Amino acid sequence: MSTKPTTTDLEWTELDRRAVDTVRVLAMDSVQKVGNGHPGTAMSLAPAAYVLFQKLMRHDPADARWTGRDRFVLSAGHSSLTLYIQLYLAGYGLELSDLESFRTWGSKTPGHPEYGHTVGVETTTGPLGQGVANAVGMAMAARYERGLYDPDAPAGTSPFDHTIWAIAGDGCLQEGISAEASSLAGHQKLGNLVLLWDDNHISIEGDTETAVSEDTLKRYEAYGWHVQRVEQLPDGDLDPAGLYRALKAAQAETERPSFIAARSIIAWPAPHAQNTEAAHGSALGDAEVAATKKVLGFDPEKSFDVSDEVLAHTREALDRGREVRGEWEKSFAAWRTANPERAATFDRIRAGELPTGWEEKLPAFEAGKSVATRAASGKVLQALGAVIPELWGGSADLAGSNNTTIDKTSSFLPVGNPLPGADPYGRTVHYGIREHAMGSTMNGIALHGNTRIYGGTFLVFSDYMRPAVRLAALMRVPVTYVWTHDSIGLGEDGPTHQPVEHLAALRAIPGLNIVRPADANETAVAWREILRRHDKGAPHGLALTRQGVPTYEPNDEAAKGGYVLFDAEGGAPQVVLIGTGSEVQLAVAAREQLQADGIPTRVVSMPSVEWFDEQDQAYKDSVLPPSVKARVAVEAGIGLTWYRYVGQAGRIVSLEHFGASADGKVLFREFGFTAEAVAAAARESLTDSAR
Repeated sequence: MSTKPTTTDLEWTELDRRAVDTVRVLAMDSVQKVGNGHPGTAMSLAPAAYVLFQKLMRHDPADARWTGRDRFVLSAGHSSLTLYIQLYLAGYGLELSDLESFRTWGSKTPGHPEYGHTVGVETTTGPLGQGVANAVGMAMAARYERGLYDPDAPAGTSPFDHTIWAIAGDGCLQEGISAEASSLAGHQKLGNLVLLWDDNHISIEGDTETAVSEDTLKRYEAYGWHVQRVEQLPDGDLDPAGLYRALKAAQAETERPSFIAARSIIAWPAPHAQNTEAAHGSALGDAEVAATKKVLGFDPEKSFDVSDEVLAHTREALDRGREVRGEWEKSFAAWRTANPERAATFDRIRAGELPTGWEEKLPAFEAGKSVATRAASGKVLQALGAVIPELWGGSADLAGSNNTTIDKTSSFLPVGNPLPGADPYGRTVHYGIREHAMGSTMNGIALHGNTRIYGGTFLVFSDYMRPAVRLAALMRVPVTYVWTHDSIGLGEDGPTHQPVEHLAALRAIPGLNIVRPADANETAVAWREILRRHDKGAPHGLALTRQGVPTYEPNDEAAKGGYVLFDAEGGAPQVVLIGTGSEVQLAVAAREQLQADGIPTRVVSMPSVEWFDEQDQAYKDSVLPPSVKARVAVEAGIGLTWYRYVGQAGRIVSLEHFGASADGKVLFREFGFTAEAVAAAARESLTDSAR
């Protein structure tokens, strides 16, 4: 049996002890039944998770989306049972049958926690370290949210004050993303963030001495975190009282994020499996499960054994949640009365609505002018920033290149930062050179809710962000990526900075919408559509030019993803030229050549194949008539995207190799991106389509 702690500041009864041991039994049984999973960490972390959910966190299991709740992030997502069992015990809607169907088809308890799939799961975790960065983003969002609605309230008195709790494992802290995110959190002095490290010394390959020898606590001290260590009980179990004291002290530390190291023994108290790598990711086996149940005082012949007394005790979390939410609602009502204008803003944002007349602020650009789409995007952001206060964001140290500064006078920086414009509630985020963390903190910000976030870097560096982008698409969270320098058109920086395969690779991510506008006016329409789509819950990536491109007349049909920019003259189109981004101008120039030769030619601008594919078939056929087999697509990147649009007789003018260091105009010419090349491809397609 686990040792009962002696403490004066934590109420800990025999039922609490029994509940923790029940968690361990359920973790073993759930994995044993399905035959695979990760029992060891869920067993050793049982006291920590129980103390959080039953003794510390402000939450209401009957209302998992309550605005005033604390957030919990299980970065060590492989130990999903750590979370599922607490959700079951507290009364979030999971029942014993859900644990019995762990990791099986159609269950509410998949192998790793999935946002939107299981009530009470705040984010999808599993790829290690992502949850750490998600938690940092949630803490950033909580601070920005407070600035929107209640900036003048003393610390700890606002209904928007809450704590972000996270649990990470050894693997989370080895992944580089956690270092990026933790550095950012320390710099931002996120005092509303508490990270508990399950320091169990075990990974898949065995003792972590195989890979790690650093002093993690000193590392976090160097990041600017408040650090503590919780010692084990004499028998090796985690100490609930020690955890409680450390977590309370961390919550009281409001000037710095808090890091707590808790030395645990994986699979404690299994007689033979504890402290082994096998316990990390494998079922313990019938004999070891039975032996462990005996140690804990459970009947080894019974599975999923939860006493009525234990369940009744833990379901008191529903009563506590109702009470704490009632107290919060009184505070919230008082805030509403005292702040009617801010309350109206809160209601609008909470409902997913945008301010009346916001679209009128969108800039329109004069046709014929040469404007880089990154510059147009910057003008859109500055125009909308004045009327959409929930819109905020920045760049990974490339603001001047990405044009992502929404407000030059206001930077999201903590109290005490010496830079001009530093404001804990500022509009412009300086992520630093941390693309990976930027992507995942943006996910956390979006998951937290009540704001709209964007972040920028060069398109080629989306590679650094890809795991976070993929998770954003998996979770369907509305983050916006401002990816500039979108082709060889960026020029002299050369092939290391010139994206070639990136557009096709990003379009391969299900649920991610890539938008590559042809000109300044398409850029404005793209931003408008992205903002309109916020509540549909999908991430968007804007791919924007460094170089100037011709500006065409505005056309709202750009929001459909593909539309007729210039139609054929002198009859029905014989050939359709499909362009995207900076290459639309090549299609337009090629059309002039073809029309001069008596070939009626249509130019289709397709800024977003994802948006276009959403349209009904009648609209798609009106843009790309099935009867017109002669088609050419032109894009300065891998041509993989375009085969399904051009058909068997079609041609693709693409870039199937890396770029070079030279002026962008020279590169376009040398690599065959000319109007003449597009026109020649059209003639070839016409010949093939006539056969």
